[in-house]
Amino acid sequence: MALPPQLKSIQHHLRTAQEHDKRDPVVAYYCRLYAMQTGMKLDSKTPECRKFLVKLMDQLETMKKELSDNESISQEVVGNAHIENYALKMFLYADNEDRSGRFHKNMIKSFYTASLLLEVLSVFGELSEENIQHRKYARWKATYIHNCLKNGETPQAGPIGMEGEAYDDEFGAEGGGPSSLPYQSPPSYQPAGPGEGTGSMPHTNFNNIQIPPGAHAPANTPAEVPAPTGDPIKPVAAPRSAPAVDPSLLNANQESDIRLTPEDFTRAQKYCKYAGSALQYEDVSTAIQNLQKALKLLTTGKE
Repeated sequence: MALPPQLKSIQHHLRTAQEHDKRDPVVAYYCRLYAMQTGMKLDSKTPECRKFLVKLMDQLETMKKELSDNESISQEVVGNAHIENYALKMFLYADNEDRSGRFHKNMIKSFYTASLLLEVLSVFGELSEENIQHRKYARWKATYIHNCLKNGETPQAGPIGMEGEAYDDEFGAEGGGPSSLPYQSPPSYQPAGPGEGTGSMPHTNFNNIQIPPGAHAPANTPAEVPAPTGDPIKPVAAPRSAPAVDPSLLNANQESDIRLTPEDFTRAQKYCKYAGSALQYEDVSTAIQNLQKALKLLTTGKE
């Protein structure tokens, strides 16, 4: 069934869902759920839109039954962690390629798909400030690099100051990305300082969001295009300095009467799930950070 023009803004989420039906059904499910919720807000009254959205609801119900034994569908906390982790890994892959000066269709689409999946996280609640800025940066980078390549220009690698420049919001089929992009005002980035090469933390004016260096490509990138030719990505093992756990936290709840709420337990569970997801990708620092957050919450009642 053709997408009604009134619902055009959800076409890329539906396309991403279709691309992931076999690759990652959980991603496909939540992309469609986001598209359905957004479509209801856009237009649920005209006959063609109502018919389309009812069909989409039926598809979601079928998927939910088929995936009923999957924790990422039955438990929102796990689903949230799954989508966020998947989006971040795509972002890190594209960011690593960008910082290394390897510009190609696959990384453009990875940036763009990461931005779509970060939008999808809104089905679980309000987006964090960090994810909002990651989404803006990924969308802008996809647009900027695509237009540079389309115009025969060499993009500037990594975080750069591009404030005030606007880019076309056209993505051609040749570009390996979606057919159109909504306009995004490019964020302002400070150029990397001395000694800050590939893999360094970007300095941004977005409250200094932390983007970890992307050492690993995601298990499945979404673009149906050949990988770039040339030298393969060589993961660089960065020195790991595990932050010490504060011993005072271990005895905190024994010395005071801490009363945890159901929401506290839910948040602690979320941090533990994030840590588990990070360990699947050997991301030790992220796992440690989330486990420490859970420990602090359980022992002090505060985040």
